[in-house]
Amino acid sequence: MATKKDGTEDLEAVNLAADWSDISQGLRKDLGHQLHSQWIKPIQVGGFCKDTGTLDLYLPTEFSANWVQDRFADRLSLAWKIAKSDIRNVRIQVHPGRRKLPDMNLSGDYAGGPSAANDRGDSSMIAVAAGTIGEQGFTSSVGLDPSLTFAAFVTGETNILGCNAAQRMAATETPQFSPLYLKAATGQGKTHLMHAIGHAYLAAHPRSRIFYCSAERFMVEFVQALKQNQMIEFKARLRSFDLLLVDDIQFIIGKASAQEELLYTIDALLAEGKRLVFAADRAPQALDGVEPRLLSRLSMGLVADIAPADIELRRKILESKLTRFAPLEVPADVIEFLARTITRNVRELVGGLNKLIAYAQLTGQTVSLQLAEEQLTDILSANRRRITIDEIQRTVCQFYRIDRSEMSSKRRARAVVRPRQVAMYLSKVLTPRSYPEIGRKFGGRDHSTVIHAVRLIEDLRERDADMDGDVRSLLRQLES
Repeated sequence: MATKKDGTEDLEAVNLAADWSDISQGLRKDLGHQLHSQWIKPIQVGGFCKDTGTLDLYLPTEFSANWVQDRFADRLSLAWKIAKSDIRNVRIQVHPGRRKLPDMNLSGDYAGGPSAANDRGDSSMIAVAAGTIGEQGFTSSVGLDPSLTFAAFVTGETNILGCNAAQRMAATETPQFSPLYLKAATGQGKTHLMHAIGHAYLAAHPRSRIFYCSAERFMVEFVQALKQNQMIEFKARLRSFDLLLVDDIQFIIGKASAQEELLYTIDALLAEGKRLVFAADRAPQALDGVEPRLLSRLSMGLVADIAPADIELRRKILESKLTRFAPLEVPADVIEFLARTITRNVRELVGGLNKLIAYAQLTGQTVSLQLAEEQLTDILSANRRRITIDEIQRTVCQFYRIDRSEMSSKRRARAVVRPRQVAMYLSKVLTPRSYPEIGRKFGGRDHSTVIHAVRLIEDLRERDADMDGDVRSLLRQLES
C-alpha cells in the first residue's frame, strides 16, 4: 500500500512540474526575459495540500519571496487555478531550508562574537570588520571567509581583469577608479574577489573599517532602521566605513527610498576618498528598476567583466584544489573529464570534485572515470550542452576557411583532409555518437576511417604544438 502511495505522490509531483513549466513559459512571454529570469524562474514548486487546496511556491530569499508576493501573487494564483482546478490558494514563501540571516549591528560594537561566524554559503549576510593590532600581529574580526583570499583565487584569461582590478582596489595606494563594479554570472568568483578585497585591504590598512553585505540585506536593514526610527544611526554608521562592499546589487531593484539612501552613501564616501566595490550578475545598464542616478554612480568607475571559466582555467582550478586532498590520487583523465564536462560555473566544478573525493574516501573506492560518471550524474546532466556534429563541422570549416561541403567530399588534398580529421576527432570527443554514426555524417565514410582520424589527431596533439593549439582553440569555441 505504501508503494502505491509513493507512486501517487511521485505522479502528483510530475504533474505539478509539468503545469509549472507551462505557466512559467506563459509568464515569460508576458513579463519579458529579464523580469522572468530574475523573479519567476527561481520559484520552486512545493507540496500541494488537497484538503485545503493550497499549493506552496518557494523562493530562495525573504526579499524575493516578498517581491513576488507583492507583484505577482494574483497572476500566479490565477494561472494555477486555470491549470489545476482543485488549487484554491497559492502560498508564496521562503524555502524552508534557508537559514535565517543575522541582523545588522547598529550599535558601536564592531567586534564579532561567536554568532557572527563566517558563512560562505550565504551571500546575503552582513559582515562588519575592523582591523586590530595585537601581540600576534594583524588580525581581523569575523565576517569575511578566511579561505577566500587572493592567494586562493585561480586566474586565467577570463578573470584576470577582475582579479587585477580587485587587487588594485585593496592596495595601499589610492586606486585610479572607484567604484569597482564586478560583473559575473553565478559561481564565477565575484563573491570570492569581494572577500579577498576585504582581507587584503585590512592587511594593508590595519585600522580601517569595512562593511560587506548583499543589496538585499541592505534593503532589509534600511527598512528596519526606518521602522525603528534609527535612520540617523544607520546613515552615520554606513558612512563611517573606509571600504564598502555590496554584493548582488541586482537585488536593489524597487524601494526608491533605499536606492536614494545608497546613492547618497556612495556620494558621501566618494567625496571622502573612500573605496566602493559592487558585484552583480549583469552590467549596470542591464539592471531593471534602478534609478538613472544610481546607475550612473555604479558605472562611473571600472566595470570589470568576469567571463565564464574556459577549459584551461577549469583545469587549473581543479589542480589547485587537489593539494587539499593529498596524498589521495586523482587520475589526469578524471580531471580532464570534470573540466570538460562541468562548464556552467566554478562553484559546481569544485563541488563536483569535492563530492567525488568524499564518496571515494567514505566508501574506500579508488577515484576513477567510471566512479565520476556514476556519482556525478546530477551535476553532469545539468551541465551537458548538446553539441552537434553539424555545429562541429561548421566551426571547423570557419576556423580553417574551407567550404562546408568539404566535410563530405571525396577530395584528398591535405588542406581538406586534415580539417576533416579534426572535425571527426572533435565529434568523438564532444558528442556521444558512435564511430559509424560519425562516419555517416561525413559523407558515409566507414567507421575505420573515423577511428584512424581520431587516433591520428590524438597523436598529432602530442607531437605538434600547432595542432594542439588548433584543437584547444576549437574546443574553446565549441564549449563557450
